[in-house]
Amino acid sequence: MLEIGICSYSFHRLLGAGRQDIFQYIRDCKELGCTQLDPWNYHLDLIRRNDEKIKDEHFMDAGRLLSDEELYYLEQVKAAADEVELPFGLIAADGAHIYEPESNKRALNRARAYRWLEVAERLGADQVRIDAGGPEDMPAEVFKIIQEGYRDVIDRAGEKGIEVLVENHWGPTVLPDNVIKLLENVPGLGLLLDTHNWKTGFRDEGRARCARYAKGLHIKTLHWDDDGNEVGENVEEAIRLLLEAGYHGIWGIESVPDDGDEHAGARKTIALIRRLVPVT
Repeated sequence: MLEIGICSYSFHRLLGAGRQDIFQYIRDCKELGCTQLDPWNYHLDLIRRNDEKIKDEHFMDAGRLLSDEELYYLEQVKAAADEVELPFGLIAADGAHIYEPESNKRALNRARAYRWLEVAERLGADQVRIDAGGPEDMPAEVFKIIQEGYRDVIDRAGEKGIEVLVENHWGPTVLPDNVIKLLENVPGLGLLLDTHNWKTGFRDEGRARCARYAKGLHIKTLHWDDDGNEVGENVEEAIRLLLEAGYHGIWGIESVPDDGDEHAGARKTIALIRRLVPVT
């Protein structure tokens, strides 16, 4: 059976319009035929909103990362997932990136990263995506801070049985050289490979060089024709490279259809993956 998950960013417009929340996302994933749940942290709205309230770098001195209200909320979310028999897989945590120029801001982000590891543990998720942050050129002093920051987060995650992933997303990770430098110099760091999010002119190189590192995927789809073909992203080539590299993980989706029909975009992407990936 093909294992499929949809990053809930695929429904960010529905979320913003108040037409989907985490509970509807769970039901939609079941209806679409997913085998796991891959929420973007904005869908876990209570936790994410409370993240924004962390203003003091000494937040963790209290020794508690999640409030009673947040724990109860997560119990409800987990119960909803259990009801439809879908496990949590990958949580994409925005706002918890490693690098900021100021040490106090790095400490705030670290507190948020710790909170999302706790969320992942409570929900039974296997992976958490935490961005590197920083400038695109990633000078040596920035790289050192990112390297040390990931080391700390990975050690903490390992105690919980959770894998930390970096995504080619923004900042230094839009360049293949920087992604590979991080992966080869931070033991235990995995790659969430987005098939689209590379600096202009680097997409094909990034896909080809980084496919072998992938521990999770965002198969990105944007432009569909009337016959249900994705016409701008050359998804066929991206999947071919992943298969040749021996990828055997979850086929994760991040559908961002330019026509705005998020449910249809997700369905079309699932159908495309099912057509292109052989079931063994």
